[in-house]
Amino acid sequence: MLGQIAKHGGFDLTVSTEGDLEVDAHHTMEDTSLALGAAFAEALGDKVGIRRYGNAVIPLDEVLVQAAVDLSGRPYVVHDEPALAPYVGPIYPTSMTRHIWESFGQSARVTLHVSVLRAARPGSTPDAHHVIEAQFKAVARALREAVCHDPRSAGIVPSTKGVL
Repeated sequence: MLGQIAKHGGFDLTVSTEGDLEVDAHHTMEDTSLALGAAFAEALGDKVGIRRYGNAVIPLDEVLVQAAVDLSGRPYVVHDEPALAPYVGPIYPTSMTRHIWESFGQSARVTLHVSVLRAARPGSTPDAHHVIEAQFKAVARALREAVCHDPRSAGIVPSTKGVL
């Protein structure tokens, strides 16, 4: 899923993680999310000249996900996702998706809303992999939009307070 963030966000991303996967994936995923958020915040610097806000609605087959981000400096995460199968593959607990966004949002100091608008065809069981993958793609595209340079904001921070 980190590949989705890099590819669809347009970010150069190299991650090397060591963890305790023999116990479970929780701390490895959490620590990676925290580190990614901290690196993101550092890369943004003072946020001069960026758009600040980003929004994306991403379809992936039967799934539709919306992500909205504000690079406000105020961490807050809202995550709406239907009940999913407990695991994708042998390692990824689906319950971690919310925790990944919360960890990333806190350490990146961003406001992030991720909403699964449609998870399956009516009467069908959601494909957990599609639901999660679409979330990563939507967040990546929203971040990509938010970090873009805004020519109308050249040399200024996009805030009435002058600081983010």
